[in-house]
Amino acid sequence: MILDGGLSNALEERGHDLSSDLWTAALLAAAPEEIAAVHRAYFLAGAQVATTASYQASVPGLVRAGLEKVQAERLVRRSVEVAREVRDELSGDGVTRLVAASVGPYGAVLADGSEYRGRYGLAPAALRDFHLPRLELLATAGPDLFAVETIPDADEAAVLVPLLDEVGLPYWLSYSTDGLRTRAGQPLEDAYAVVADSPHAVATGVNCCAPEEVGAALEVAARVTGRPGVAYPNSGEGWDSGTHTWSGHTSYDVSLAPAWVAAGASYVGGCCRVGPRDIAALAATLAG
Repeated sequence: MILDGGLSNALEERGHDLSSDLWTAALLAAAPEEIAAVHRAYFLAGAQVATTASYQASVPGLVRAGLEKVQAERLVRRSVEVAREVRDELSGDGVTRLVAASVGPYGAVLADGSEYRGRYGLAPAALRDFHLPRLELLATAGPDLFAVETIPDADEAAVLVPLLDEVGLPYWLSYSTDGLRTRAGQPLEDAYAVVADSPHAVATGVNCCAPEEVGAALEVAARVTGRPGVAYPNSGEGWDSGTHTWSGHTSYDVSLAPAWVAAGASYVGGCCRVGPRDIAALAATLAG
């Protein structure tokens, strides 16, 4: 299936400032129609999966931003509802489209760059107490599956996987990687072993990594888990979490995608700095 691309870059291209700690989730209250417009653009470009604006959304984070708990819970659910409404609006054309509720790592909520490092210094029980209520809340909004994405640390995945099986929705889990290691430094063989026996994992792979790292990671994921792969790298540009700026040039090349499919990927798309035009090119390449 063709996944969408980056939500943040598409919203920024529409003129939105996403510099707050809430990132794309800030628009769930301020301008949900803009999030809907981006989901629509990706679907019309050929994406078959919309990934919701919940990556950095959590009740604790929204409460810290000044919302009441009930309002915060409503916005987390709203992230799924917005994507479902756009999916249903386009349903008459016979194309199967899915809504994946984005589940980012704990570090994403901190908004301090630790999502790219892992090793938060939290006990597993504290991570469980953070993740389980969010998973349960997202599930009540009726997504088709979870996109558990940009996970930097196999230790966090080891907490998440039993919770995901407890909630019971299908999910994919994708690590952010540095070569053949997680961002926290664990070998990918060990990281993917965490997911291997999960009955609800429909795919494992990588996202928000450099495009040239995808193929080798997918081969490890397929060997260890025996599951279909998921691959949605970023543009290949460098991200400075301190200044919140990108540098360098894009290396996202849709001509690489057939090799990703050959390595086992059943879900292919893009992450940060990959936009609707890129997804349209990807869809055309894989259709050809």
